[in-house]
Amino acid sequence: MVVPVSDTAALELIRRAGEVAAERGVDVYAVGGYVRDKLLGLPFRGEVDFSVVGDGPAFARAFAKALGDTSKVTVYKRFGTASFVRKGIRLEFATSRRESYSEDSRNPDVEPAPFGEDLARRDFTVNAMAVDCRNPEEIVDPFGGRDDLTKRILRTPLDPQRTFSDDPLRILRAVRFAARLNFSIDPDTWSGMIREVKRLQIVAKERVNDEFFQILATDPPSRGLMLLHECGALGVIFPEIEELSGVDRVGRHAHKDNLLHTFKVVDKVAQRTQDVGLRFAALLHDVGKPRTKRFEKGQGWTFHGHEHVGERMVRKMGRNYKWPDDLTQKTSKLVRLHMRPMNLQDEGVSDSAIRRLVVQAGEEIDDLLTLCRADITSGNEQKVKRYLNAFDSMVDRMGEIEAKDALKAFQSPIRGEEIMERTGLPQSPRVGLIKTLIEEEILDGRIANTREGAEEVFERIVDHVQSLEEAAVLKRLRDLSKARAEGTALPPDAE
Repeated sequence: MVVPVSDTAALELIRRAGEVAAERGVDVYAVGGYVRDKLLGLPFRGEVDFSVVGDGPAFARAFAKALGDTSKVTVYKRFGTASFVRKGIRLEFATSRRESYSEDSRNPDVEPAPFGEDLARRDFTVNAMAVDCRNPEEIVDPFGGRDDLTKRILRTPLDPQRTFSDDPLRILRAVRFAARLNFSIDPDTWSGMIREVKRLQIVAKERVNDEFFQILATDPPSRGLMLLHECGALGVIFPEIEELSGVDRVGRHAHKDNLLHTFKVVDKVAQRTQDVGLRFAALLHDVGKPRTKRFEKGQGWTFHGHEHVGERMVRKMGRNYKWPDDLTQKTSKLVRLHMRPMNLQDEGVSDSAIRRLVVQAGEEIDDLLTLCRADITSGNEQKVKRYLNAFDSMVDRMGEIEAKDALKAFQSPIRGEEIMERTGLPQSPRVGLIKTLIEEEILDGRIANTREGAEEVFERIVDHVQSLEEAAVLKRLRDLSKARAEGTALPPDAE
């Protein structure tokens, strides 16, 4: 995110760092992204990295003291780094160093080194430029980064295979920079990425997620996603998504390439929102298709139930890949529901079916509709137009029903506490069934979503539930839960 602070403020801090460096007799350089973005004319991103030829944390403390800054300086002793924030600008200080890696780890052993080696260890030439804080107008550029900026190309300062073997996360960083800056990747660098791509398996899931979601935030997202696919990284970090790639044929029957379709849907969602979570749901909406793919004579390729399989897959992936719980929950919900609005476009669909979807989607209803609209893709423009018109009509009808019945914050007008007080029942499945059956009366349109409407059926439902055996109560609650998950009406035996 671009922090609302000026490049001028950053330059003043760099000059002041140069003064403190001169006083202490050390060399200090501003390096990496600040220099790159300044040369590209991009907005300042609110952070400056410094390389200190000496003790980085000690200089950070001295600089903070010289600024009169009382902010806490955070020190990472193992890596010889420190940071603090000054007037909204994050300042990072690192001891100029060399790094060495073991075969099975991307965590380096670190030791101090001359500044030339510090620049050489960086990922790309465009990030291996610096300015001497004592003379910020002069660019230090030993690897031709400025020329690569002009050519709009990403290239490693040293041997690409060694660069990516040492730190395979740089493969994802290459994709992120190429996508964000709209740069191409040098052929030798690209080959190094492909050769070392399997080493991404040793990188912590959290680090992979951080880079991946930054790639997903670029516009259009498909640029970075396609690079991940083409270099093999997608298959290493998220093989379930990579499985969407390819086309199967039986005679003249072939289905579309679901990965390319998915990338198109993600781009269409991105045209409407910067919400990375919704872009992520679009990326996973068809993840269940490879495991439900069947060829049926007379019908062609089918993917029956892929939304339910996809929901279960997303929940498992969330645990395995350490996604945030709230992201996993929202994504799995949208994956499960993404076919439902399309199935409500038929003229004969009841108001009850629409009510059930609105209630089930809850706060995600707008995101669900955005995803479903983006999912309408075809090479036939007339077909797309026809589907969009039908979809818009359904959405208009949904809005009318929601406005009339106040469904987005839907819950029974008679709550569990009151049911227990009025019936003398303890907290139990019977109370839950009474409350749920009142809600079903509202969803089916038999009563209004009001207190008065609920009172009309309250005594009848209580008498009905009180007459049931405990096993029957539990079964009907299970049936109701399943029916709501599938968007179907209340089973007859639960009336």
